[in-house]
Amino acid sequence: MNDFKRIKYCTIPPFLLVLVMLLFKLVEISGGSSFHELGVYPRHLKGLYGVVLAVFIHSDFNHLASNSLSLFILFTCLLYFYKDLSYRVLIFVWLVSGVMVWIGARPSYHIGASGVVYGLASFLFFSGVIRRDIRLMAVSLLVVFLYGGLIWGVFPISPRISWEYHLFGGLCGLIAAIIYRNRGPQRIVWSWEQESDDSSDEFTESSSEILPNEND
Repeated sequence: MNDFKRIKYCTIPPFLLVLVMLLFKLVEISGGSSFHELGVYPRHLKGLYGVVLAVFIHSDFNHLASNSLSLFILFTCLLYFYKDLSYRVLIFVWLVSGVMVWIGARPSYHIGASGVVYGLASFLFFSGVIRRDIRLMAVSLLVVFLYGGLIWGVFPISPRISWEYHLFGGLCGLIAAIIYRNRGPQRIVWSWEQESDDSSDEFTESSSEILPNEND
């Protein structure tokens, strides 16, 4: 599969996920109701539904558009660079961050896909750093460039923003990067690194020769 076809394939699941989010919003509006009660409500049994469903619920179209674009880009990157791990990481971030919000967040409805967005951004950044792979570190830098401002979202700046979802999502991304550090794409050893190692070995061998004893 060439790169163009692979990129095209990697955009399909993110597109479908965003489409489902949009359909949730359209059904909500057409029915004249609010789906906010499908969000995570901490430490209440009914709030557990939100661990799965909160990602699809958004307060308005601005909220939906903001999360949709970021989720589409980050999920596509995850599928392209971490094909074998992508769905495991997505599900881990999705569910574990939701459970963390249910356990430790404020008693209010927490909705939106921003927790997953923070989780994927965190995973892509820390995984590239941990693996020390030039390609994946380039992805880390891209994430910092595009989403470096997300760091402010983990602080309780606005009472209307679920900073807890942001914080726990980012933490889950870090945890996933550590758990899966030895799985998926591994660091490529480039030819110039091999040449450097070979020359180092030669130096070691030549400098380890036995010198004649002065008394001989």
